[in-house]
Amino acid sequence: MTTDKPARTLKLNPGAANKPPADPRAPRRAPVRPPGPARAKTVSASAPKPPRDPSPGYGAKRAGPEGERTERTERPRYGSDGPRSGPANAPRGEDRGWSERPAPRRADPPSGAAERAPRGPSAAPRPPQPHRPDLARVGNVRGEVRLNKRMADLGLCSRREADEWIARGWVLVNGEPAVMGMPVAPDAQVEVLPQARHQQAGQVTILLNKPVGYVSGQPEDGHEAAATLIGAPSQWRGDAKTPADGRRFAPEHTRGLAPAGRLDIDSTGLLVLTQDGRVARTLIGESSGVEKEYLVRVQFAPNGPQGAGVIAENVQAVFPPRQLALLRHGLSLDDQPLKPAQVEWQNPEQLRFVLVEGKKRQIRRMCEQVGLHVVGLKRVRIGKVVLGNLPVGQWRYLRADEQF
Repeated sequence: MTTDKPARTLKLNPGAANKPPADPRAPRRAPVRPPGPARAKTVSASAPKPPRDPSPGYGAKRAGPEGERTERTERPRYGSDGPRSGPANAPRGEDRGWSERPAPRRADPPSGAAERAPRGPSAAPRPPQPHRPDLARVGNVRGEVRLNKRMADLGLCSRREADEWIARGWVLVNGEPAVMGMPVAPDAQVEVLPQARHQQAGQVTILLNKPVGYVSGQPEDGHEAAATLIGAPSQWRGDAKTPADGRRFAPEHTRGLAPAGRLDIDSTGLLVLTQDGRVARTLIGESSGVEKEYLVRVQFAPNGPQGAGVIAENVQAVFPPRQLALLRHGLSLDDQPLKPAQVEWQNPEQLRFVLVEGKKRQIRRMCEQVGLHVVGLKRVRIGKVVLGNLPVGQWRYLRADEQF
């Protein structure tokens, strides 16, 4: 028996035939979601939050596998809803407004002097320490000073040499070996052993006619130190023929050779280099009053060396006498008044200065204050020692009969 089934008819979208074909280059639209349950709306931060039920803490009963409730004995952790420190009924987090926050604790007002607890007994005063000469405790009522300073004041040596001699055991104080840094009384007997005298006798002092372009001390700004000129080739021929006290040049004469005073890089003339601390103290010590003589060639430049009105010839005729008086006394450098100086005309373009102090670039800075520009400066004498006919760039030894 044959059963005829009704033919199934495929229904098409009536508007699909009239719809134009899709453009493959057009942007794709997001699919439309089918209708479903309503989605939860996002709550803004400003909207009030609904109160939430507190979750049970670690100490609360929880349902077990079969519905019974068990008891836990663990201690509550930080961040749980269990017991907290502070008031028992204090609100939590967002449930507590600004007005409900606990006020910060304030310090108790200071109580009166009568309410303060009495202090304990003060510590007993420290007993006076006995005098120990091996400690460098100076400046006491007995007028003691350090041994190296006392030796320098006596003219025995410099402080550096004194420390070296003390370390070698060449110094005795009241017949006993001296200790480094020890204080000595004014009436203490200081004795130097012959070994120190022998070492001091081998020290040399050199006189150099420094050229322009060399610095007195350590090399700087690409310029060499004047001490590099000391050697056998640059020794003055007159000194080499008849050396002072039969002394011949040796390489050890350049060790520890230091300048006793400065001479500017743009200046020339007499520069003293010495190994003897006594000579250095005499020339550059705090109480040094040794004269230093200079010949200074100047120009009158009231508006500066590059300004208008510079006069290079017969400067003496146009330079005001009152400005010359200021050079002698009345000027200050670095907010300190200068000591009186001897200043006089050597010729119409050259001044002669005699100073008893040596500040950095002192003569040049003094001349700038009175409208003079220095074009040449030469030191010709230190104390009683003169430059003489020593050629520029050459040196000689200080003779035994010469003293500053």
